[in-house]
Amino acid sequence: MGMQSVAVACGALTLCLALTTATNPGFVVRITQAGLDYAQQQGIAILEKELAQLKLPDFSGKSGKVRYSFSSLRIPSFRLPYSRITPIPNVGLQVSISNAFAELDGDWRVKFLFIKGHGSFNVKVQNVNIKIILRLGSDTTGRPTISTSDCTATISNVRVRFSGKLAWLYNLFHRIIERKLRKALESKVCENVARSVQNELQKQVRTLPVTARIDDKIGIDYSLVAPPRATTQSLDLDMKGEFYSLAHRSPVPFSPLPLAFPSDHERMVYFGASSYFFNTAGIAYHEAGALVFEITEAMIPEEAGFSLDTSLFSAFIPQLEEMYPNMPMKFRVSTPTAPFLTIGEGGISFQPIVDIQAYAILPNSRLAPLFLLSLTGNVSAVINVRSGRIVGSLDVGRIRLSLKDSAVGTFQVHFVQSIMNYLTSSVLLPHLNARLDEGFRLPLPDRIQLSNILVRFHQNFLLLGADVRFQPQG
Repeated sequence: MGMQSVAVACGALTLCLALTTATNPGFVVRITQAGLDYAQQQGIAILEKELAQLKLPDFSGKSGKVRYSFSSLRIPSFRLPYSRITPIPNVGLQVSISNAFAELDGDWRVKFLFIKGHGSFNVKVQNVNIKIILRLGSDTTGRPTISTSDCTATISNVRVRFSGKLAWLYNLFHRIIERKLRKALESKVCENVARSVQNELQKQVRTLPVTARIDDKIGIDYSLVAPPRATTQSLDLDMKGEFYSLAHRSPVPFSPLPLAFPSDHERMVYFGASSYFFNTAGIAYHEAGALVFEITEAMIPEEAGFSLDTSLFSAFIPQLEEMYPNMPMKFRVSTPTAPFLTIGEGGISFQPIVDIQAYAILPNSRLAPLFLLSLTGNVSAVINVRSGRIVGSLDVGRIRLSLKDSAVGTFQVHFVQSIMNYLTSSVLLPHLNARLDEGFRLPLPDRIQLSNILVRFHQNFLLLGADVRFQPQG
């Protein structure tokens, strides 16, 4: 085999290894051009304020027999009326600013032979063009980073006007002064841009959560699995998107599938939450023992018209009345395995298997096992976004019961079907939906609010779209 063939084979092997070890995201955030444009507007407003606080150095010099000095240079205003942000594949973002203008003023002093004078000056700076390249990356914790990889500033027009005695002397060599001011401004603009990106933009980016704590048992891993990915139309953040137990994190026994993200651009930002994302929630809560509920007499609504005791079932289970007459009962509801859901164009659905263990509460408060039912049924979910959190509710269709074990003899489960239907719909489901209504936090930087929410279902993932609004401090 020739050297060229060996090189080709090695290249193919490397590509295959890269593809097989690539990590699919469980959660994707896509910022569209509309979202980038809005971010650019907010950033330009901040940059204008920063540039208006530029500190230009005093300078002095000599032209012929004239010695001059300039001091107390101030910038009352710096305007950036035209700007554009563009994603650059494999690099990051390019910000182009054109036809910017500024105004400067300050003090001058002059000495010509034995004559001395001083006064003030005003500078009109026009046709300022700035090009900034922002490089996007990620740190070791999976948090996004942003930095200025290149900045160029060019100024086409600088006009200085002097006032005071001997101002006519300056007008003789104003081109020298204008050239020095132009060079100082071009340098300082880019210095200020880099500082603004580091102090303001990077600071805001770092508020994007890498992990989000849901409660005292569960958190969500939103760390990046790859650096932010710029395309010609958007900026994508591929995140791990995985729920985990705070007490003990164990590996997930399956991997996320690729997300066929649609090319929607109606909203500023889109969130793609995969079935992997939601199914890791089921695993984490199941392993943490959080999918265990109890149904007691205190939870039965008054309008139910019955009490949760053995007399409720004695007509269907004769031995129950003989062994535990008129004793209060409780049910322990648990999942033998973690629930597993599917997402398709019709929505979110799953068929959980639930164990319901019935107990009699003895006079000494000990529990006597009565019977164990297995419950399954079709469950659908309604998803929405509120206050930057994914919230939801469940709806249960027809449930199916089977008897797994009994300490009070066998019985036909269809006799208790109506009771279990009621307990499921009126006690268990409201309890679950109250928890789901609290929701969990989306990966959003601080002071970002969502509006105009869009919810769509696709094969293997849920797509959430929204417009954003930045809430300034104070």
